[in-house]
Amino acid sequence: MNQYLALLRGINVGGKNIIKMADLKASFEEMGFSNVVTYIQSGNVLFLSEEKDKTLLITKIEKGLSIRFNFEAKIVVVSRKELAAIIRNVPDGFGTDEKKFRYNVIFLKEPLTSKDAMKTVSVREGVDTAHAGKQALYFSHLISRASQSHLSKIIGTPAYQNMTIRNWNTTTKLLALMEGQNG
Repeated sequence: MNQYLALLRGINVGGKNIIKMADLKASFEEMGFSNVVTYIQSGNVLFLSEEKDKTLLITKIEKGLSIRFNFEAKIVVVSRKELAAIIRNVPDGFGTDEKKFRYNVIFLKEPLTSKDAMKTVSVREGVDTAHAGKQALYFSHLISRASQSHLSKIIGTPAYQNMTIRNWNTTTKLLALMEGQNG
């Protein structure tokens, strides 16, 4: 069995696409996945599947969720190995000063590449930093100047349709949960 993490885009945000985690878990189980675990309300689902082809997996899940919850579901899927690499390959200093900086991982949905995603990301000098990884971007900003950060500008770009953002603490917790599962 292969262990995966599905990151849903645009659920339980601003009163739109409200999905209870128990219903989301049940939906994944109905699609034939096992060891399904959800984490917080932002749409993080850990699961096991025999499927090795991520494109087929994404298509199946997006179709199933779209029908079940009546919205156009978009997800990013990463394996445990890929998530571990995303965390292991952070830029120097990323995630180390949580009193001063807010750290976010911007997960990319294929076919969007880090190189292309970085072309759409603007940073405010002295406030933001952004770095490209293999399957994700690493974005940080000063907490004291959060209102000046350009992170929110990413949301208005066409490329954002192929991204989903998780904070650093959530990202590392998801890997810890995956590592704690038998899979």
